[in-house]
Amino acid sequence: MTERHAANEPAQIAISLRVNGQPYHATVEPRLLLSDFLRHQLELIGTHIGCEHGVCGACTVLLDGEPVRSCLMFAIQAHGQEITTIEGLAARGETWHPLQEAFHRAHALQCGFCTPGILLSLLPFLKENPNPSEEVIREALSGNLCRCTGYQNIVKAVQLAAELMRKQKV
Repeated sequence: MTERHAANEPAQIAISLRVNGQPYHATVEPRLLLSDFLRHQLELIGTHIGCEHGVCGACTVLLDGEPVRSCLMFAIQAHGQEITTIEGLAARGETWHPLQEAFHRAHALQCGFCTPGILLSLLPFLKENPNPSEEVIREALSGNLCRCTGYQNIVKAVQLAAELMRKQKV
């Protein structure tokens, strides 16, 4: 390798993080988006890429329990953090988290593209608001765009999920 070629190679930075409870160590370019890292390097394709501007919410993941837009974060910003993607939502051994079950039972999804981001946005919301009103649910959903459902069944699903989570003490 010539010195000129080596100088043109992008810098690589080592990162360590936990994703869905599993430790990962990787070397990434500083400009690699967290969404691309999750999808392409870890092959966790449930994190969807929609607008690439942080507006639609499809790329939402949990960073140390808080929802973030993974299309607006660099992978290196997640160094030392815990990431939860839709693949890690259900507890080990469970088929679905109560939130996923409620969406299924209430027919709250059609194409499913927005659903992972919506679910991950709603999880911390429901922990803080165990019995939310329809108005509060609609406000919580305002950061996630869905072009298929019209939101009515999503709101019903959130109400059902709140009930299931209260009963199961999740």
